[in-house]
Amino acid sequence: MSLDTPPVLWELQGRHIVVMAILVLYVGKYLRDKSSFLTRNNIPASVLGGVLCSVVLSLLTGFHVVSLEFDMQLRNVLLLMFFSSIGLTSEFKSLLRGGRELVLFVIACGLFLILQNSVGVGLSILLGADPVLGLFGGSISFAGGHGTAIGWGARATEAGLEGAAEIGMACATMGLILGGLLGGPVAGRIIEKNKLRGEDSYDAVNQAVEEPPDRPRKYITIDDVIGTLLALGLCLALGDAVNEFFNAHKIPLPGFLTAMMVGLVLSNVAAPLKIIKLRKNVIDIVGGVSLQLFLCMSLMSMNLIALADHALLLLLIAVLQVLAILFFVRKVVFRMMGKDYDAAVMCGGFIGMGLGATPVAIASMDAVTTRYGTSWKALLVVPLVGAFFIDLINALTITLFLKLPFMAGG
Repeated sequence: MSLDTPPVLWELQGRHIVVMAILVLYVGKYLRDKSSFLTRNNIPASVLGGVLCSVVLSLLTGFHVVSLEFDMQLRNVLLLMFFSSIGLTSEFKSLLRGGRELVLFVIACGLFLILQNSVGVGLSILLGADPVLGLFGGSISFAGGHGTAIGWGARATEAGLEGAAEIGMACATMGLILGGLLGGPVAGRIIEKNKLRGEDSYDAVNQAVEEPPDRPRKYITIDDVIGTLLALGLCLALGDAVNEFFNAHKIPLPGFLTAMMVGLVLSNVAAPLKIIKLRKNVIDIVGGVSLQLFLCMSLMSMNLIALADHALLLLLIAVLQVLAILFFVRKVVFRMMGKDYDAAVMCGGFIGMGLGATPVAIASMDAVTTRYGTSWKALLVVPLVGAFFIDLINALTITLFLKLPFMAGG
């Protein structure tokens, strides 16, 4: 077929996208299970399948074979549902249990987000690109992940910044891979260099995460699912109302953050007062399904052709962000957290979370603690920060950078 021939245009609606996303997820899972490298480094099947699909579709579009248009309204709903599930499963008492280490780790995250955005914005300015684009090579994509990149990417596209969402998704994908590859090895080197070791048993962590007597049943009823859907619906509806309130007061926040905030209130206020009944195991399942499908939809619809003009920027940002986080964990995080074994394990989790996502952080720490001994502080503090604080601090940091005078000059 001639390259000058217009491509055949197919427009995919919600039901088609769901089926395609599930197939893409299965392809990614098959490829990951067949590769020890991908399995060992905890590459998500949704990311692997989604990227592969986007490469194929970009080639088909580039050679004018076929061009697909995706209706992403359903994907946006899935994003809100996932972040709502995080809020609905977070408890204030768990957030307080980490104590001093939790506060210090949150402070460390805040400082690094400023550094991460400074690297992205600074490089964008040096290369003559829009400074705002640098935020997508900073905390929006790396610390925020695919969900945050899409959320802020939609706002950037509406403002006329073309290619921001695609660059954000590419950086987020690189971050997942780099975070999974670097977290465990870096923590291991710190442990060996400082001759640190953890506890020989898992008694401490079992005490820290001991299940309550009324732990959830293993089976799920129709009422459980309906109640969960009601709670998620309230998060979406009330979150949208909260978002409109902040927008009216010139405080722009992404919808997923306000939905998560509402979920946190429902979990810690409405549920204890028995105003609403929450089943956390059901919420986890719905949230997990939402995340997997959201990632597949986001990645498989990514326009890789649009990245050609920013290839140099992407490569340089990836290198600089890796160097920045390696320096930060060794010189700041390890020392701030006490220079002990727990601090070393947290460094591995920090890399996984700062470059990729909370699941990558947990996987990195699990690999370290399996070899060197448990660290109940790291296994408690890092997931708590990744589940709630990191997104809140990230949103505030991004908003702060957008208000800087030179950001409007791009």
